[in-house]
Amino acid sequence: MSLQRIVRVSLEHPTSAVCVAGVETIVDIYGSVPEGTEMFEVYGTPGVDIYVCPSLERSRERADTRRWHFDEGLEIVVVMNSPSNDLNDSHVQIAYHSSHESLPLAYAVLYLTCVDIALDCDLNRGDRRDGDFVDKRQWVWGPGGHGAILLVNCDRDDRGREAQDNCDEHVHCLQDLEDMSLMVLRTQGPAALFEDHRLILHTSSSDAARARVFHLCGPEDECAAYRCVLGGDKVSYEVPRLHGDQERFLVEGLSFPDAGFPGLLSFHVTLLDDSNEDFSEAPVFTDTVLFRVAPWIMTPSTQPPLEVYVCRVRNNTSFVEAVAELARKAGCKLTVCPQTENRNDRWIQLGVSPPGQDEMELGYVQAPHKTFPVVFDSPRNGELQDFPHKRILGQDFGYVTREPRDRSVSGLDSFGNLEVSPPVVANGKEYPLGRILIGGNLPGSSGRRVTQVVRDFLHAQKVQPPVELFVDWLAVGHVDEFLSFVPAPDGKGFRMLLASPGACFRLFQERKKRGHGRALLFEGVAGDGRVRTISINQVLSNENLISFNKFVQSCIDWNREVLKRELGLAERDIIDIPQLFKSERRKATAFFPDLVNMLVLGRHLGIPKPFGPVIDGRCCLEERVRALLEPLGLHCTFIDDFTPYHMLHGEVHCGTNVRRQPFSFKWWHMEP
Repeated sequence: MSLQRIVRVSLEHPTSAVCVAGVETIVDIYGSVPEGTEMFEVYGTPGVDIYVCPSLERSRERADTRRWHFDEGLEIVVVMNSPSNDLNDSHVQIAYHSSHESLPLAYAVLYLTCVDIALDCDLNRGDRRDGDFVDKRQWVWGPGGHGAILLVNCDRDDRGREAQDNCDEHVHCLQDLEDMSLMVLRTQGPAALFEDHRLILHTSSSDAARARVFHLCGPEDECAAYRCVLGGDKVSYEVPRLHGDQERFLVEGLSFPDAGFPGLLSFHVTLLDDSNEDFSEAPVFTDTVLFRVAPWIMTPSTQPPLEVYVCRVRNNTSFVEAVAELARKAGCKLTVCPQTENRNDRWIQLGVSPPGQDEMELGYVQAPHKTFPVVFDSPRNGELQDFPHKRILGQDFGYVTREPRDRSVSGLDSFGNLEVSPPVVANGKEYPLGRILIGGNLPGSSGRRVTQVVRDFLHAQKVQPPVELFVDWLAVGHVDEFLSFVPAPDGKGFRMLLASPGACFRLFQERKKRGHGRALLFEGVAGDGRVRTISINQVLSNENLISFNKFVQSCIDWNREVLKRELGLAERDIIDIPQLFKSERRKATAFFPDLVNMLVLGRHLGIPKPFGPVIDGRCCLEERVRALLEPLGLHCTFIDDFTPYHMLHGEVHCGTNVRRQPFSFKWWHMEP
C-alpha cells in the first residue's frame, strides 16, 4: 500500500518523525533554507532508502549518487522497510551547498522511527501465493482477483438458543467463530513509541450497521474472551496491545447484499500521534481492508441432492412413502415435517391458496474457509411459516427472509416461482452459477409481479443475474408450472423441459388415428367421484379446450424465446413434455397432473402420475415421457399426487424441497 506523509525539516533543531515500513514519506526541505543555497546532498543511515524525484516527467533516482541542484519542483522520498529497534535510531541528513563555499552552508537532520503496521485478512482467497502484492483497498472479481470475503452469520450454532448467531453482541459457542472471518492487526516497532501514539480500529456508521467485529481479549477457548468492539453504534475502538505484536479480530456479517448495499465493507486502523501536548492528535498512517459479503446462492435441480423435505398431512401417506422410496434410490436423506408442526400445510415448495403456501428456497453461502446452507424464507407466510426458522435454522444451517413493509404479497411471491438454471453461456457471457428465473407479467402490463424487496435481494447477489418470465397467465403463477431442468450426459449437461399443449394434442391425434380415440383419461383416480373420465375423442373435439391451450402455448412460446436468448439455449437443449391446461377464471391450471412439475434427484425423477389414456396396458403420457427422458439415462417414477396435491393446484415439486450440493465453482472466480 502506498500512502504518502509529508514531514518538514528545520535548520534550528533536529526533527523527529514516525514512518511506516514500506510506506513513502516525503521530506519537505523548502521550509527553512540557508541563503545562497544552490545545491544539496542527502544521506541516510543504513536501512533508509532515499530517492529524489526531479519532475513528473522523470523517474526517481537514488539520492546518494550526487549533489542535486536546488529546484522548487524536487521531491525527496524516504522509505524504510524494517521496523526500528529503538526510538529515533535512524536518520536522514540534508547538507545545503553554495558554489561559492567549499563547506556546507548548513545541515538539517530528520530522525526516524520506523514501525510496521498492517491490518491483514485472507485477501488471496486460497488462490494466490502469500508473497503476491495486492491492494487491500480494492476487491477484484475473477480467478486472478483478490479481496477478503465475509459470511453473514445467519445460522444458529448454539443449540440452546432460538435466535440466530448474529442477533446480539456476544459469542455464545466457540463453533460460532468458524462462521466469522479472521482479521489480524500486526504491529512491530519500539514499545516506547506506543506510549504517546494510539492505534484506532474504525469503520463507517453504515458499515457498522452491517457487520460486527470481535477482539480476542483473553484465552481463545473461552467465549467471554471475544469482546464486541465494532458494530451497531460502535464505530471506533482504541486497540490495546494485549498480545504484543499481534491482535486478533473476528468479523461477522449482519446483512446480505441488497438494494442500496453492494456488499462491500471497509475496516481501517489508524496510528495517531499524541506526543504533542499543545496540539490535537495527528494521523500518521491508515491501513484499510475491504470485505465483500458472500452472496446467497441457489442450486439448480441438476445439482446432486443431499436431503429431501416433505410434509406429512391427513391424506398424503402414500405420497410421502413414494417420495421416501425415491430418496432411498437416490441415496439422499429424507426429512419429514410431521402434521403437528406443519398444521396440515403440505406446500413445502409451492402453493396457491390456503392451506397451500410456498414457504422456502434452499441455497448456500460460501467463503474460502466455510460453506453452509441457507434457507430463504418466502414472504408468503402460511401454516408452514415457522418451519424454516424452527426446524431448519440450526448448526451450520442459516436463515434469511425478506418481507415488504406493507406486507402486500401475491401468489407470485411463493418460491415455486423462484428457480435457477444450470450453468450457461449466453450472448458471449458465462454464467457459471446459472441464472435465477422468476415469474412476472408482460412488459408494460399491470399484472402480478414478485414483490420489490425479493427482486431487489435477488438482483443484489450479482452471481446469478435474474431473468423475469411471463407467468401472469397462470392461476397460481409460478415458473415451475411450465419448466424444469434435468441432468443430461451430453450437450450442455442438461435439458430444459417445457410443458407443451401442442405436443399433447399431437400425441392424442396419433393415438386416435391408431384407433384409440375412446381411451380415457383419469381412469383409476382414487377419490370421491368428483373426477370424471374423458376420452381422447372428447378432448380433441372440445373447441374451448383447444382454443385455450393455443393461448397457453403462445405464452409458453414467448417464454421459450426469452429462455433461449437469456440462457443461450438451442432447440436441441429443449424437450417438449405433453401437457394440457384448463381455464379457471381466465387463468390456466393443469388439466391433468403437471408432468414438468417434478422432483429431480440426480438421475431419479419423481413425476406426477398423469392418469392419461391407457392403451395396451400402458399410460400413453407416461410412455411418451419415458421415451423422451430415459435415453438420457434418467429413471422415471410416476407418483400419484392427484388428490393431495393436484386437486389443490400443486404437484410433486410443490410438495417437496431439496437441499443440494453446492457448486464446485467458487463464486468469487466469476466476473459479473
